[in-house]
Amino acid sequence: MHPGPDGDPGAGGGPPPRDVTTGEPATTTSGATATARVHHAYWPRNWALWRRRPVQVAFMLVAEAVAVAILVVAFARSPIPSGNDWLNFAILAAGATVHIQLTQRQEERRRNRTKTVLIDLTAVWTFSAAMILPVPLTLFVIGVIRLQHWFIARRPAHNFIFSSITHGLAGVLAHLTYTALGPHVLGADWAGFLREFGTIVLTGAIYEAIQIAYVGGVLLLGSPAGRTVRNVLGSPADNMLEAITIGLGAVTAILLAAVPPMVAVMAVVTVVFNRLAELDQLQNDVRTDPKTGILNMRGWSESAERALERTTRSGDQLALLMVDLDHFKWINDTYGHPAGDDVLRTVAQTLREVTRPSDLTGRFGGEEFLILLPDIDEEATWEAAERIRTAIAKLQIVTTDKRGDPATITDRTASIGVARHPRHGDTLERLLQSADAAVYLAKENGRDQVCFAPDGVTRPAGP
Repeated sequence: MHPGPDGDPGAGGGPPPRDVTTGEPATTTSGATATARVHHAYWPRNWALWRRRPVQVAFMLVAEAVAVAILVVAFARSPIPSGNDWLNFAILAAGATVHIQLTQRQEERRRNRTKTVLIDLTAVWTFSAAMILPVPLTLFVIGVIRLQHWFIARRPAHNFIFSSITHGLAGVLAHLTYTALGPHVLGADWAGFLREFGTIVLTGAIYEAIQIAYVGGVLLLGSPAGRTVRNVLGSPADNMLEAITIGLGAVTAILLAAVPPMVAVMAVVTVVFNRLAELDQLQNDVRTDPKTGILNMRGWSESAERALERTTRSGDQLALLMVDLDHFKWINDTYGHPAGDDVLRTVAQTLREVTRPSDLTGRFGGEEFLILLPDIDEEATWEAAERIRTAIAKLQIVTTDKRGDPATITDRTASIGVARHPRHGDTLERLLQSADAAVYLAKENGRDQVCFAPDGVTRPAGP
């Protein structure tokens, strides 16, 4: 899981590598100065790490020290690899190399488009190594993968080191967990299969938990504006991709133990799966608002039309909420546009948290949001709208002012217009017009309130 295009996307895979993004702007110079700075870019004293928040730097250094100590002890106590172990290592290293080299352009494109976290597929190889190889060779497989990502991605040195140590620790602890729960002999009875399945699931959970703890900890201690569940943990689709990648890693380990030549098939599978992940991301980008991470008008309209068709066929009830932030221009004028963007992101995150999983949340444009509430009666609609209005009023949004100093924006309000199907319209366009008219009514009545659309109205003339 990687926090964005500036992060080290090559991190791990599977519970795919989790990396940390710097978020620091690039600087440009000319002549000898530029050459000198490039030449010394990887010197520890010049790392951008030291410009992070002190608590973040302390967490990273302590976490790295703990991880290195565990890795050293585990390496020293590990048995000497056998000839068969070295053969398995060679197969996994070759498969990982084929995968990385054939998908590097796809990964670069995905990395550059990703604004929150990036999930790659290299855990297919690292997780399988943790299951079947001793500690030294598990670390060697991770080293082969990380080294190739270093030359391909060229991310900040401190990011690369931190993520590499994190992957190594995750792999080693997963290996120790798996071996401690042995022996791993698949019998003909279901009890043996279920026990082995549970062991693999637990091992995968340990592998993922380590990466969440390390990378998630860095993100939580970073910029307050970036502390959202989506930024730290990724979307449900991201986590599903991680789970699938861990599963593919387990399958690779089983094939390596039973039919080693079949690992070549997994190399092909990972290449194809990488392409599918890129296509899924492209489709998601077309439907998603890049500033807030929720559906844009195109994506929301497509989903809303389908929901409206289902409602019309079934005769169920449906409501549309238009949420308009009050005096949003004042925020931009007072704190600056970056602060306004932080407000929009926080409000979008809040809307996701206070609505049902079946509700459709999207950005209409500017400071307006849309929420489609399927299968809901009038009383519940009112309660949902009031819950949203109250949640926005209680927000304390940590951001910066025009000078870049810390600032907190509070006491912001929203005017919410409500339209119900079929009372206020039998098409999405008419429902939007009615909800828009209700927003105008709420603003005319003093703002910070919920108003239902009057029957048979259309949008009034703008101011």
